[in-house]
Order: sequence, then C-alpha cells, then structure tokens
Amino acid sequence: MKLRVNLLNNPYDIVIDRHSLAETGQWARQLWQPQKVALITDNHVGALYAEKVKLSLEDAGFEVVVFDFLEGEASKNLTTVDKAYKFLVQHSLTRSDGIVALGGGVVGDLAGFVASTYMRGLHFLQIPTSLTAQVDSSIGGKTGVNTAFAKNMVGTFAQPDGVLIDPETLKTLGERELIEGMGEVIKYALIADPELWQDLSNMDGSVHSILEHAEMIIYRSCNVKRETVVEDEFDNGRRLYLNFGHTIGHAVEATAGYGQIMHGEAVAIGMVQMARAAAKKGLMPDGLTEDIIAMCQKFGLPVAYEPWETDKLYDVLKHDKKARGKSIKTVIVPELGSAAINQMPLEEMKEYLER
Repeated sequence: MKLRVNLLNNPYDIVIDRHSLAETGQWARQLWQPQKVALITDNHVGALYAEKVKLSLEDAGFEVVVFDFLEGEASKNLTTVDKAYKFLVQHSLTRSDGIVALGGGVVGDLAGFVASTYMRGLHFLQIPTSLTAQVDSSIGGKTGVNTAFAKNMVGTFAQPDGVLIDPETLKTLGERELIEGMGEVIKYALIADPELWQDLSNMDGSVHSILEHAEMIIYRSCNVKRETVVEDEFDNGRRLYLNFGHTIGHAVEATAGYGQIMHGEAVAIGMVQMARAAAKKGLMPDGLTEDIIAMCQKFGLPVAYEPWETDKLYDVLKHDKKARGKSIKTVIVPELGSAAINQMPLEEMKEYLER
C-alpha cells in the first residue's frame, strides 16, 4: 500500500508493506543516488534490525555508518543531538549525504532534528518501527527534542524523502509499547474518521486484534495525517486538530518525568481530561466523553494519572507551543469525526485541569 504526501516543495510516499525492512536498500536507491548514510537508531531497535537494514543499504551501493543511543524519551534531548553531531563529523558526512531514522518516535524525532540542522540540513528517510511512529510521528516533517521546560520545545519542520513502514516490526514490541500507539489511532478516529472509529469498535481490544488489523489501522491513520499535512504543512490551521489530547498530554509527560508515561498513554489521559472539561462547558457532548473512556480502556490505555498536580501541569502548559501571548489554542471534538479549535485565555486552562 502507498500513500502520497503531495506537498508542493517536497512530495513523498508513505509505503506500507510487510517484510519490507529487508528491501530497504532497493527502496532507498529509488529515492537517492549511492552515498554515505548515517543510520540513526536506539540500542534496542538497533539490536533487532540495524544489521538487516545496514546490509540491505550496502547491497544497494550505500556506505553505511550506525549511530545508536540509549532508548527512551529521556534520551530525546540536546545532549544526544550533540553526540550525533560529533559522530557525523567523525565520519565526514557532508551535505550530499543522508540520514536514515530507524526506530520509534523518539528516534524519528531526534534523527529528523539532527538531519535538518547538521550543516543546515541533510536529506533523510524515516523507517518507523513502533505503532506510534508508524501512524503519527514519522509523517509530516515535525522534528524535535525535549528540554527541562517542555516536550518538543526545540524543533524544526523538515520533511523526509520517504517513509517505509513494515508492520512486521510491531511483533517485536512489548505489550505496553504496542498498546500506547492506540492513543494516536483513537485520536485520528475521533477528529476525522468515523469509519475507523467503527472498525475499532468492532475489535476486541486485544494485542492479537491490533496486530491482525495492523495494515488497516496504519493506513487509515496515515491517511488522516497525510491529508491534514498537505492542507496545513506548518501547523497554522487544520493541522492543529492533530493535537487533540496533546496539550494536557504533553504536560503529563513532562511532570511525570520523560519516559515514565509513554506518549500514547499521555494522549489518552489528555483526551479524557479535555473531553470531561469541555463537556462541562457545553463544548463537547457528555456521551462522547464516556465513549472515549470506554474505547481507551478497551485497548488497555490509562484514562487517569496520579499524582495529578494541577499547578505543576499548568506551569508546563505555559510553555506549550500552542500558547500565544496570554492565550492558548486547544482542540475539542464537537461530534465524532470532526474537530475544532477552542482558543481561550491561558489562565482558563486551569479550569480544564481540574479533576
């Protein structure tokens, strides 16, 4: 299966194909001339797949060096970025060379950031191996790293030359790592795809059902992301809808300590909290809040987090990228399959954090 992200300046394809990891070299050769390539991954994914991808790229005529770092959200920072820069310098990568990101969302975000900033920009490819990365973070060109102040506070917009998704990699994820990706999938269904919501409703919520329906889940989610990015590449309008659950979710991730709560788990918590608060204000239907809770719980996602410290969460929210002066743009779902921007005074966000 293939989806075209038809951007004006840098169109590219999302390829979804089982067992395609072993064909990485042939895929890359269709996009790039033979050159030096830095394969960026983490220690866990690298142990599973780096050699296979490296050999495939080398067989296609690429010269490959591998940079890996300690897995986890706690490594997605400027310290790791600096180590990557040093690695690229040591291996003499130039602006005619490329970077391949192999891993989950942390790897993709960090590798994309490194690619877009080293020597003012190298071209790069995304090979996402987690469900969260396959349905969301590998697509659309957002790169970024965390700081002590907020998640993804430092970043760029930089589109890849292609995205290769092999659903077989989901089989090597831990149960928690697979399930957390469903937070983003449920979000897509809520904001833009009632048919996907119905498909999810028909599933039993088990790990087996996620793996069995992986192509459908990935394709439909990617299609929503693709359409949104093409319409609003730089996050000025419709693309903000993709942040449903994220404003509060990012604050949860930051206050809990990066890596303690996974991204998709935080998104689920954020969606539930936003829905409850918006329903109290008459901005979302009560019934939809209960449906969101039930769907998240069916797939094993958390819908609450303790300790819930409103003041700490609010302090983080003040640094959110969607804050503008003394106001902030949040996302609500007035009805299943549609989303809307709800701009409010930043101070009012305290009410949305009340339990």
